[in-house]
Amino acid sequence: MAVYLDHNATSPQRLESLTAMNEWLALPANPSSAHSYGRAARKQLEDARKIIAEKISAWPNEIIFTASGTEANITALRGFPERKLLVSAVEHSSVLKHAGNDNMIKVIANGIIDLADLEQKLASNTHPALVSIMLANNETGIIQPIAEIAELCKKYGALLHCDAVQALGKIPVDFSLLGADMLSISAHKCGGPLGAAALVIKNNLSIKPLLSGGGQELGRRAGTENIAAIAGFAAAIEVIDLNYMKTLREYMDEMEAQIQSAGGIIFGKNSKRLPNTTCVAMPGVSSEIQLIDFDLNGYAVSAGSACSSGRIEKSHVLLAMGVAPELAGCAIRVSTGWNTSKQEIENFTKAWLKLKARLAK
Repeated sequence: MAVYLDHNATSPQRLESLTAMNEWLALPANPSSAHSYGRAARKQLEDARKIIAEKISAWPNEIIFTASGTEANITALRGFPERKLLVSAVEHSSVLKHAGNDNMIKVIANGIIDLADLEQKLASNTHPALVSIMLANNETGIIQPIAEIAELCKKYGALLHCDAVQALGKIPVDFSLLGADMLSISAHKCGGPLGAAALVIKNNLSIKPLLSGGGQELGRRAGTENIAAIAGFAAAIEVIDLNYMKTLREYMDEMEAQIQSAGGIIFGKNSKRLPNTTCVAMPGVSSEIQLIDFDLNGYAVSAGSACSSGRIEKSHVLLAMGVAPELAGCAIRVSTGWNTSKQEIENFTKAWLKLKARLAK
């Protein structure tokens, strides 16, 4: 099998998470049922809610379980239809597609939100807005100053939603310290299963449900909860190892140093970034050529955003940072995770340098 270096797309599921899921997959686990099976499922649901809440410094009743990070994001964005939506130009597509160009907050060249532009947009609104800004970017790994942004939003009475899907499992995520009103997290980015995520929302907020018709999740999200996936989510979040993430950063720094010395360009190099993420361009060599070569040589990496046709598009994140289109078209993302070894990173570095040297001829 190929060396997997695409953890920001999805991280391999941890054994602890798989084990927790397997206990529930064969059971008729509907937590809304009144019999013994239902009561057992309800206990598992609420135990998982408590575990996840504790890990991110939230109250259990602030957590709404969803089926994906995208659903969590859209629930937040559509939950306050009376508010104008402002989003940054580097958001995930699940957020970006809900805002027009006049509602887009600029970023400066280092990938950080232009706070002056945000304040100007907040001040020009006749009614308080809803702002959505991610904690860490899925392509570059650049981390936003959410606490500072939250203070600015409070100044103008705006609500702040923070997409923390990429951050969970890689850096500390503390709902109370960030100051956001809502927070999206997802299981499969931190060693949990696909199909389980959550929107964390402050107790004092009343949100319009995206899915209605049932009384689940205190009436905030209709639909029977996926108990097996939620159990796997809780098990994965319990074994997050942020110390290993710091070690990974050391390995990635060495990789980046060698790649830069050979002419590679690291985007966001001087910004605070996730420890596992490197977005790098090989000037003059398209992303497609790199992906094909690395795949044939046993390395799974990614580039840009893949549309439904499978065609690779230039990164809207890099373009928003002012990167020239021709250079943005030469970028790939290397994202490591809980089971990535030092040797795998070193071997990929050699593969990158070998491809660069071969094509330079």
